[in-house]
Amino acid sequence: MPEGGKRLGPLRHLLRFLAPYKGQIAGALTALVIAASTVLGLGMGLRYLVDGAFGAGNPALLDQAVIVLFGVVLVLAVASYVRFYLVSWIGERVVADIRKAVFDHVLSLSPGFFETTRTGEVLSRLTSDTTLVQVVVGSSASIALRNTLLFVGGTVMLVITSPVLTGLVFLVVPLVVAPILIYGRKVRRLSRDSQDRLADVGAYIEESLNAIRTVQSFTHEGEDRANFAGEVERAFATSVRRIAARAMLTATVIMLVFSAVAAILWLGGRSVIDGTISGGELSAFVFYAVVVAGAVGAISEVIGDLQRAAGATERLMELLAAPSPVAVPSLPVALPEPPRGGIEFDRVRFHYPARPDRAALEEFSLTVQPGEKVALVGPSGAGKTTVFQLLLRFYDPESGTIRLDSVDVRQADPRALRSRLGLVPQEPVIFSANAFENIRYGRPGASDEDVRAAAEAAAAAEFLDRLPDGFNTFLGEKGVRLSGGQRQRLAIARAILRDPAVLLLDEATSALDSESERLVQSALDRLMAGRTTLIIAHRLATVLKADRIVVLDQGHIAATGSHAELMRQGGLYARLATLQFDQHLPDAAAGA
Repeated sequence: MPEGGKRLGPLRHLLRFLAPYKGQIAGALTALVIAASTVLGLGMGLRYLVDGAFGAGNPALLDQAVIVLFGVVLVLAVASYVRFYLVSWIGERVVADIRKAVFDHVLSLSPGFFETTRTGEVLSRLTSDTTLVQVVVGSSASIALRNTLLFVGGTVMLVITSPVLTGLVFLVVPLVVAPILIYGRKVRRLSRDSQDRLADVGAYIEESLNAIRTVQSFTHEGEDRANFAGEVERAFATSVRRIAARAMLTATVIMLVFSAVAAILWLGGRSVIDGTISGGELSAFVFYAVVVAGAVGAISEVIGDLQRAAGATERLMELLAAPSPVAVPSLPVALPEPPRGGIEFDRVRFHYPARPDRAALEEFSLTVQPGEKVALVGPSGAGKTTVFQLLLRFYDPESGTIRLDSVDVRQADPRALRSRLGLVPQEPVIFSANAFENIRYGRPGASDEDVRAAAEAAAAAEFLDRLPDGFNTFLGEKGVRLSGGQRQRLAIARAILRDPAVLLLDEATSALDSESERLVQSALDRLMAGRTTLIIAHRLATVLKADRIVVLDQGHIAATGSHAELMRQGGLYARLATLQFDQHLPDAAAGA
């Protein structure tokens, strides 16, 4: 029992989510007690009916007993309705609160948390685990309480009715309960296996559908159908074993319980013949014995649900208590108004959590003046994107300081900090919504006219107007109805609408064709005017227009200067320019 108590211990964490609903809980408990008391009262009514009405052969007493019985049943029905409604309501309400609390917390966790935690695990906790908790709060807990009351009350009534027969019952109970508990563990294990196989099926579906273009382009449909069929058959085979075990458990319970009832009837019948007890007492005793046996069976069944829910609650509370790698200051320092856009990296050192053996930035120092345009170039893995990640405070450096407008970013409110930054990522994120909502994402209060103006500035209005419902057209999951270039222009429109003090361009024109690039580059030139801009780019046009080019290599600054200066210096930049930018780069530079 202590072990079981430990396994159920995490359920205590649910108390703080139950606390706001004391009134509903009190109503449910009251209805629960009334219903249980009514059931127990039926046994005494049965005894009165057999000994009084039947024994005396009095029709009036029989009529009176039936009327009372109908009244008791009506009270039982009303109490059961109130209990079921309130308990189910509490279960749904608590799970909704838990889901909101967990999701709110997850949104506050920095990307560093998700480097070491799978997104699928978070989704599983928000869906499957909360469903298990809902089953317990909205059903199993009530069943456990009701049957505990019936067990205790039924046992008391058994003792009152016939102490001798009660002793015999409790000699038989272990023989009935032990096989149920032992076999019940097997059923619960197979239930977990069945859930795991079902999860495998769901994971395979998600992976295949998310990669449907790859599946079809490599004509892999046949293999995927065969693999999926294998997963489904494994889930089916596990479910069949669970069903067989559950059926055997049900048959065992029926056989043992009714065998015990038959034995009690035989012993009780002998006692009635001997005159030790009356027929009514035997009827009441059998009724209470059935109530007690049913309560024991129900409790043993519910314990498995409680244990699974305890594990689910523990996982949810772990997620809810997970600290963010980026701490929000209790008294944040206000950023100056109006924003200027000055940036300073001072001897910054940083390792990604998933790559602790390799520094992404090492003794990195860089100052960007308000309004300056700085291009960051270098080979893959040099640390360019890390500069953006740290400035957005997705991570905190292990040493050194990062300042925005002379304020240490660790002392500022992350939301206030990020509100001054506008990011156009290399792989734009398009949400399952229309164009209005996607562009307005960075400034929810913007009007439709402001959204259209931003789209026109990003050369996006033309293709959006051609969609079936214009800007109101649903763009599909992850913007599947748009081309890569169109998604990029939509992301640029989002940044334009945000009107940030600092613009972060991460390969912002990489997915565009020549005509779209020309249109978007013109929009970016207007957007960058008088605005601090950090640019990660391999495209020649963007780099040449930067005030300064910073060359990164293995987390260090290898060189700084204009394009012409860096070309004269030779080294890494000259090699990158020749290999990545343009084969005719020196001629273009000479004319620049």
